[in-house]
Amino acid sequence: MSLTDSWDRYAVGSKPRRTVNAKGDTTWLNWTQYADHGPNESVLGPVAGLRVLELGSGSGSNLAHLVTLGATGRGVDIAPARETVARERWGHLTDLEFRTAEATAFLNETDATFDVVLSIFGAVWFVDPDILLPLIRSRMAPGGILAFSHLPPGSHGPRPAEAGLRHDRTPDEWSRILTRHSFSDVRASLIAPPEGRVVGTMLVRGRKGG
Repeated sequence: MSLTDSWDRYAVGSKPRRTVNAKGDTTWLNWTQYADHGPNESVLGPVAGLRVLELGSGSGSNLAHLVTLGATGRGVDIAPARETVARERWGHLTDLEFRTAEATAFLNETDATFDVVLSIFGAVWFVDPDILLPLIRSRMAPGGILAFSHLPPGSHGPRPAEAGLRHDRTPDEWSRILTRHSFSDVRASLIAPPEGRVVGTMLVRGRKGG
């Protein structure tokens, strides 16, 4: 079974995201694996007018929220089923598009540049950072922001059995890796889980250096 088929099968079996959160919002950004928990889009600063790329965009809900705040969004996901769901749910929004592609293939092919690149439990977790990060950086505007989240090392998390190894790293390891790849102002931390839960969420942010 191909990597695309593996992720597509996983996507088909995934539970759809809620249409309304606990606050009554119809769009929102969620960095963690827990509902109504953790920071919001303020991690990125103001996004109005920015070009945002999400690698591993899933159902498109996080990206759609940023578009409602004035960003232009492009979502890329390896699973065709993800693009179908995203278009059905968010196709009414302008300045938002979705594409089925493997992350490194898309970055190698596109001529576009982006002010923000996101990966929320997405490609950064599953692709060798020494391959992926230079490609991301090559498609970022000067001073652009890379932000991503995933589970801490040793945690069980979402992936098809055929998807291969996750690239689990500690906050310190991510800080060193991003700095090595010419990202600056790197902030890597662990978001504590909600009460009654044990596993937190890794959140990493850095800027494209000179």
